[in-house]
This record gives sequence, structure tokens and C-alpha cells, in this order.
Amino acid sequence: MASIDTLWFTRCPVPTATGLAYKLGWLDDEFRPSGIRIQTLQDAAPELARHHYDHELPTLVREGGNLLAIPARAQGARTRLVGLTWIDEWQSILVRTGSDISSPKDLEGRRLALPAFRAADIAENRRGRSIARGMSLAGYKGALASAGLTLDHVKLVEVGSGEGTRGRRDGLGELWQGIEALGQGLVDAVYVKGAAAADSARKHGAVVGIDLDKLPDRRFRINNGTPRPITVHEDLLASHFDVLVRFLTQTLRAAEWAKTHVDDVYRVLESETRGGPEGVREAYRDGFHLSLAPNLSKDRVEDFRRQKDFQLTYGFLDRDFDYDAWIDERPLEAAEERLRVSAPAQPSASAPAGI
Repeated sequence: MASIDTLWFTRCPVPTATGLAYKLGWLDDEFRPSGIRIQTLQDAAPELARHHYDHELPTLVREGGNLLAIPARAQGARTRLVGLTWIDEWQSILVRTGSDISSPKDLEGRRLALPAFRAADIAENRRGRSIARGMSLAGYKGALASAGLTLDHVKLVEVGSGEGTRGRRDGLGELWQGIEALGQGLVDAVYVKGAAAADSARKHGAVVGIDLDKLPDRRFRINNGTPRPITVHEDLLASHFDVLVRFLTQTLRAAEWAKTHVDDVYRVLESETRGGPEGVREAYRDGFHLSLAPNLSKDRVEDFRRQKDFQLTYGFLDRDFDYDAWIDERPLEAAEERLRVSAPAQPSASAPAGI
């Protein structure tokens, strides 16, 4: 790879230390003296923004859902896994007011909303992009397993046209059409997650029947964002290792900052998650700001392996791949050491005015 003048990054609309580092200006401050611009795909033209899904941009750092990262690797994307985060983000199963569904065991025999595959994802063989389907299926599977049940004990009802509804910004869009089906009485329960979904549930009169974040065993909460991978192109790793380390150092620094600036974090999250203040505080709670830092701990790596196996079993992957060979621990280890050495010199900060 030639010299680099622009480093791209992308993240999902969820709490990420990467997003914090960017909003705080630390990524720009880190790379401006080197003549490297920091650009985010969220602000890019459509021809570049698509790389959030396909991993074909060599100078991209992606912190995003695994329903895109894992299938891309299975289809031969030249990526490496360099970090994993875990943020419980209001995974819930919604029901109608007055429903008797209040625990996972109550799901037995019920109709659960399953978003249809998007037609384009079937035609283009990019099934992982139908993230609402993948998240819903994993959410139900985990909830049922916590009660000793399986998907055989429920009736999955496909909802949505499968055509997608990109462009809607009311918190439903193509993801949570099941809330509408719930209101119409077509299903008994629907999986959702995140701040925008919390706002939408309130708007449509749905209530939480099962709070999946409260399930005691983390294995039952494994899903698209739990764990959430940080992936990079092999060329970036090979040719610009130090650039990646510097990026990850600022990410780790932002995670440390978040531990003592929770109110500032909430303000940032309103723009990051496209949720209102009430939805953000409902979705992100219980000390979430204390654990934004990525790592590659044994437990997290094994949880992520379970999600890869789930995707293979339920038709989101074309084939299996060498999971262990995908992982590269070196950049994060180097970033942790860099931060440890430089920490005394790092100033504190508050969120920029207006956030």
C-alpha cells in the first residue's frame, strides 16, 4: 500500500469509544501533524459509504456489527479482527400492554416477529446485511435457551416486505417493522435493540416483556453487537501498522475518559445513536460507560466464536473459515502499551460545546 493521506473509520449508531474519540477531536489531533485526514463513512458519499458493508476499502477501521463482518470474512474479505467490545444496548422483547409474556418461558407457543430477508441481500448473496433478521433470530434463540427452550417451541412469523425501507429516520425503518406487526395483533412479541427502538416502542405503545440485558448468563445475550468486532484490511495492518496503533490508542484513551464523564457521553450518544435523551438513557445504563474499551480476552473471543457458529448454522454464512487465524492481537497490545506510557501526559477533556 502507498503512503496514506486519509484514514477512514466507520461505526454503528451505538456507544463506541471510536465515536467518542472522533467527537472529542482526539483522532484529528493525533493525525493532523502527520498530514493524515480522518474521515468517517457516516459522512461520506454513497459510493464510499457502502464500504461499511463490504470491507473493500483498504484504509478503513470498522467498529460495527458482526452480522456484516463475519459473513464478509466468510466470503473472502481480506480483513483481520483486531478488537472486540461488549456493550449491552437495550436488547428487549416487546409485547402489547396487558400481555402475559414477562419471562423467557412465556414465549413457548407464541408468535414471534421475524423480519424478512431483504430482496437485494438474497439477490446479491449478502445475507448478513439483513441484520434485523439475524438480530431477531439470535435474540429469540438466546432468550429461549435461558429457559431450556429452542426455536422449535415458538412460531416465527415473517414481517416486512423484504424490500427494505432505507431512508426512514423514525426509529423503525427497515429494522423494526415488527413493532407495527405487534400493534396490529399479527404477532405476540418482537425483538428490538437500541435507543431508537426504545423511542419507537414508546411511540407505538409497546412495552418491554423481557429485558434481555438482565439475563444472567452473557451467552444468552450474544448477538450482532455483543461482541462487536473491530476489523481492518490486511493491507492497512501490513503497511501502516503504526497508524493503526495510534488510532487504537485514541480509542482506548476515549474509553478511559468515558469512565468519569458519563453525562458528556450521554450527550454524544444522542447524535451517535439517533435517539432522543430519554431513549438514550433507557437503552444505555448499568455502568455501560465503564467498559467501552476493546479487548481480545479469552471469554470475549469465545463468545464471538459462538456468534460465528450461529451465523453458519442459520444460513448467514456461505462457508466456515479459520476463525483463530483471523485474529491479530498485536495492534491492540501495542496500543495498550502506548497508552500506558503516555497516560500521565494526556489531559482531561469535556465534550465539545454543542454536543
